[in-house]
Amino acid sequence: MKMEETAMADEQDVQAAARLSEVYGHLQSEVGKVVVGQSEVIEQLLIALFAGGHCLLVGVPGLAKTLLVRTLAESLSLKFSRVQFTPDLMPADITGTEVIQEDRTAGERSFRFLPGPIFANVLLADEINRTPPKTQAALLEAMQEQQVTIGGEQHRLPQPFFVLATQNPIEQEGTYPLPEAQLDRFMFQVLVDYPDEEAELQIVKQTTSDVMQRVTPTLNAEEIHAFSQLVRRIPIADHLARYALQLSRQTRVGGPDVSELVTKYVSWGAGPRASQYLVLAAKARAALQGRHYVGTDDIRAVAAPVLRHRIIANFSAEADGVTTEQIVEHLLENIQMRESNSSA
Repeated sequence: MKMEETAMADEQDVQAAARLSEVYGHLQSEVGKVVVGQSEVIEQLLIALFAGGHCLLVGVPGLAKTLLVRTLAESLSLKFSRVQFTPDLMPADITGTEVIQEDRTAGERSFRFLPGPIFANVLLADEINRTPPKTQAALLEAMQEQQVTIGGEQHRLPQPFFVLATQNPIEQEGTYPLPEAQLDRFMFQVLVDYPDEEAELQIVKQTTSDVMQRVTPTLNAEEIHAFSQLVRRIPIADHLARYALQLSRQTRVGGPDVSELVTKYVSWGAGPRASQYLVLAAKARAALQGRHYVGTDDIRAVAAPVLRHRIIANFSAEADGVTTEQIVEHLLENIQMRESNSSA
């Protein structure tokens, strides 16, 4: 009887994965009405969303990062909130604060909590590196525990809760780089690059006309939560989980079988959270493609956004022009070569 129930549950999950794939196509279409030429970025944001993670978007100004986040929230029928991070921003400006409320009839005063902009489903932390570490740290508890603590009292955040932070990579004056402990809270670091020529032409024509594109909400919060639970139920074979594990472990200088390139150019590698996110993101990618199983290609596809902000390159890498992106590519080639040699 239990085997029949398990088979029935698996069949339901297979159908749910096919349904999620259809929804993913609709979401891409709806967001594409407003945001042109960022299909890979949209895919990575949705992978993180359904895997229950947060994203750090890195790109120069004018690439529609804010518009993308707002449009995504609208297409998902979620409450959206934006915080412009500035040097004078205080933690209470994000989380909320307690104010004194007076009851004139009873002549009594009491504290009442006023929620901040963090109480939303999608929070855009715009230019997060422009505010001091004290204010940046206000997001730590929210991102990890899905709650904030004010005056010793815990306040749960609405579900789902999705933080999208942006950074400008070319202007570093008056900025406060995120510490590694906070960077590790982001599942993905998403690179938002310039559009190609045809996409940019379409952007120019679309944004200089008097026609306003509208998106139709595709999913609500309850459906997103259900799909997130589906992602966690997708099975992964032991050898694939070990493949993800090896990608993380091969970044740690001093570990066994670490390559010469990593030893030469890396000062600090990825922690266990990277392995967890590699598996979760691979499951989410498989589900978005309508599959109820994880393949090697899923892990390889999410390796760069998961690892690029968790590998700390040293001075030698900077001097030789070696980027973390190139280090991740080396890891993927190194592990694939090792697997080929072992199978031979």
